[in-house]
Amino acid sequence: MITVQLDENKIEHCFHEELRKRLDQLEHRRTLWDMKELCKQTCMSENNIKEKFFYDYRFPKYKVGGKWFFPAKETESFLLTWLNEQPKK
Repeated sequence: MITVQLDENKIEHCFHEELRKRLDQLEHRRTLWDMKELCKQTCMSENNIKEKFFYDYRFPKYKVGGKWFFPAKETESFLLTWLNEQPKK
């Protein structure tokens, strides 16, 4: 017969340590998104983005050279606002 004893304090400590690592990863995510990342974050194609909200004056975007960049936090905030404005069906 096998007996297993678990130290609940140790398990809780490991859990909190792993949670802290994950939260740090979220905090250190990208500051800027490019079009590829915007497509990934929204699950939308570039054409769909351009059709739906790209030209909205509130949408934060910056063109550097020939490439568009989107500040992650501001873009996320805009997207949530934009999404809430969409007609509910």
